[in-house]
Amino acid sequence: MTALARFLFGRQARLRWIHLILGGALAMPYVLVGSVVVGPFTGVDNVFGSLPLQLASFALGLPLAAVTSLFPLTRPLESGVVRWLCGVEGDRLAYGPARTKGEKGRTAAWFTLHLGAGGIIAGMSLAVPPFAAALIALPFVPALRDDRTGLPGVLHHAWALALSPVAGAAMLVALAACAAGCGTLLARWAPALLGPSPEDRVATAEARAADLAVRNRLARELHDSVGHALSAVTLQASAARRVLDTDPEFVREALAAIEDTTRRTVGELDAVLGVLRDGDSPGTAPAPTLAGDLDGLLRRTRAGGLRVTATVAADPESLPPLVSREAYRIVQEGLSNALKHAGGQATAALRVDVLDDHLRITVENPLGEADTAGEALPPRPGGGHGLRGIADRARLLGGAAEAGAVEGAWRLHVRLPLRGNA
Repeated sequence: MTALARFLFGRQARLRWIHLILGGALAMPYVLVGSVVVGPFTGVDNVFGSLPLQLASFALGLPLAAVTSLFPLTRPLESGVVRWLCGVEGDRLAYGPARTKGEKGRTAAWFTLHLGAGGIIAGMSLAVPPFAAALIALPFVPALRDDRTGLPGVLHHAWALALSPVAGAAMLVALAACAAGCGTLLARWAPALLGPSPEDRVATAEARAADLAVRNRLARELHDSVGHALSAVTLQASAARRVLDTDPEFVREALAAIEDTTRRTVGELDAVLGVLRDGDSPGTAPAPTLAGDLDGLLRRTRAGGLRVTATVAADPESLPPLVSREAYRIVQEGLSNALKHAGGQATAALRVDVLDDHLRITVENPLGEADTAGEALPPRPGGGHGLRGIADRARLLGGAAEAGAVEGAWRLHVRLPLRGNA
C-alpha cells in the first residue's frame, strides 16, 4: 500500500505530473491554430463549447507541433526538462540539438507524445477535480442538489447520494493513476527518443578515450621528468650535506648539478603544462631525446652519486624521433630507479644497442650495493608507477619491457621496434 501511494502521490509522481501539465500548456497554441481550421469547416463559432470539436482541434494541432519540433533548441530543452522533472539520468539523454534525420524524427515523436499526453492529462486535471469535489460534497451541501447546478438527475436518489463521495474520491485516484502511468511511460521512453544515437555514443567514447590517453601521457611525462629530477636533487643535496666541511669542491659540483637539474626540469614542466593548456602547441619546448640529451642525463645522474657505466652501441642520431624521445624517458626512469633503490655511491650499467631492427635498452644495478657512504631514498607513498610507465611507453611503440632480479642484480630490459615508428 505504501508503494502504491508513493507511485500515485510521491514526489517523483508529482514532478512528472507537472511535466505533463507543461506539455498541455505547450499544446494550447497548436490547439488554437487547429480551432481556426475546425471552426470555419464546421460552421461553429465557439469550438471550445463542444468536446468533440476540441478534440478535433487538438488532433489537427499535433502535426504542427511535430513540424515545429525541428527547431534546434527543442531537443536540448526537452532533455533538460526530462532530467529535472522525470528523474532520467543525464547520460541517457542527449545534450545537443538533433542533427541527423533519425534524431530529428525521434525528437518530433517525443515532442508530439509529450504534448499529446500532456494535453489530455492537463484537460483531465482541469475538469476532474471540480466535479469530484462536487460529488464528495453533494450529500452535505443541499444547494448542490438544485436542478440549476446541471448535475445528472440520478444523483438525487438516496443511494446515489450515499455513494457520491466514494465516486468522487475514486475519480481523484483515477486521475492520479492516469498521470502517474503517463509520467512513468514518458520517463521510460525518453532515453529512446531523446537519448544519444549510436554515433553520439561512439563519439563520446572516443572523446573519453582520447582524454584518458592525454591524461596518462601527461602523468608519465610528469612522473618521469619531475620525479627523476626530485630524486636526483635529493641525493645530490644529501651527498653535499655529508661532505660539506671536508670536500668543498664536491659541494660546488653538487650545487651546480642541482641548479642544472632544476633549470632543465622547469623547462620540461613548462612543456608538459603547455600540452595541458593548449595541446601539442608549437610554442612549447621540445621534449628531450636520446640523441641530444643523453650526455646531460648521465652527467646529472653521476652528480647525484650514482656511478654509471654507459655503453652506447647505437647511433642516437639515426633513431626515429619518436623512438629517441621515448627511449630517453625510459633511460631516465631506469636510472631514477637505480638512484632511489640502490642509493648514492652505488653503481649502475647502461647499455643501448640495436639488434634485429630493435633498439635495446638495459639498465642494471647490483642488489643491495649501497655502501656506508651512501643512503637510499625511502619509498614514496603512492610510488611504484615508474615501471608501469616504462611498460606503457614500450607497448605504445609495439615493444616490450621486462624488469626483475637476475643473478644478484636488478635488471631493466626494454626492446623498441625501429620499423613502423619512423
